[in-house]
Amino acid sequence: MASMLINSMRSCSCIKNPLYFPSVQTKSKKTLSRPGVKNIVLVEGVRTPFLMSGTTYTDLMPHDLARAALQGLLNRTGIPKDAVDYIVYGTVIQEVKTSNVAREAALGAGFSDKVPAHTVTMACISSNQAMTTGRDIVSKDNGIRPSSMEQMAKLKPAFIKPHGTVTAANSSFLTDGASAVLIMSEEKALAMGYKPKAYLRDFVYVSQDPKDQLLLGPTYATPKVLERAGLSLSDIDVFEFHEAFAGQIMANLKAMDSDWFTQTYMGRKSKVGTPPMEKFNLWGGSLSLGHPFGATGCRLVTTVAHRLQKEGGQYGLVAACAAGGQVKNIDTLMKEHNHKLTLTLHIQISLVFFHLVLAPQILNLCCFHEGSYSCLFQGHGMVIEAYPQ
Repeated sequence: MASMLINSMRSCSCIKNPLYFPSVQTKSKKTLSRPGVKNIVLVEGVRTPFLMSGTTYTDLMPHDLARAALQGLLNRTGIPKDAVDYIVYGTVIQEVKTSNVAREAALGAGFSDKVPAHTVTMACISSNQAMTTGRDIVSKDNGIRPSSMEQMAKLKPAFIKPHGTVTAANSSFLTDGASAVLIMSEEKALAMGYKPKAYLRDFVYVSQDPKDQLLLGPTYATPKVLERAGLSLSDIDVFEFHEAFAGQIMANLKAMDSDWFTQTYMGRKSKVGTPPMEKFNLWGGSLSLGHPFGATGCRLVTTVAHRLQKEGGQYGLVAACAAGGQVKNIDTLMKEHNHKLTLTLHIQISLVFFHLVLAPQILNLCCFHEGSYSCLFQGHGMVIEAYPQ
């Protein structure tokens, strides 16, 4: 996902082809706006069609799809290329010919070679990581992700168990695709003539032991991000959870609704609770739309923003699980920049040749994998607030 930053001294009216749904009056609740804290808004988000891996996009490189999404976002918003100061990009499995996908995509889309770009990776929540990196760049002038490497280092690798129940029929299919979102400070968005779609509020990243909590990141992330935002589950109008597998969603819902699991594994007094199904993934999820590993995060956030606008809700919650390694904090590129705008782009051409088979056992999921692929499982949660219509 690419994150591009705008010079604070520039302002222009540059709306070109904004996409708006017929708005519904937002429910009146408390706002998460904080005195003295800059509002960071989602201006627009786009994606390429998500297609079954190995079909139409077979001959494209990852940065080719990235460029298409990036150009689509530029066309949709009309933002001039010279207004962008920085690009952050997220990818999952990086092919060997491209050392920095963000840089390749930016140059291919016609950005100046003087615009810095870097790439991050965090498995299936890579695009979430790129977005929150961009959010921090806009709000704090740094790209440091608050996390504990020591805690993550304690996680054990997945182990082999039989009796897997996940098949191609109940898993998100291998998918090619790209997505992009435009993020900036509210002040800058209004100065440039944009009408934001949503506020990006609080977010968390969590890690858990793959032996007992495989792919249960949403269960762990949901209460933490709600507590950080000062909200309860009943305050959320729109839920968008990543669907890696049907069994993974069912296991998360069961774990969230279990006092025993919450007390035994999470150290909490009572269960998290389950999202109302009438608010949950109403426009289809990763099982039906597909899951280009790197692109799903932006797709989730954009869907929440559009649903809030269409349904008249105020708060949305994104939650996702992820497998894979860790990202080293990148701060040297960020410290001396005064960034005002972030454009985020996310892409993944599926080049994954390992297989995961999951088996729900009571509340636990057990992993079977071929070869020596080792998984450290993580999760992400984000609260999004509707922009006043």
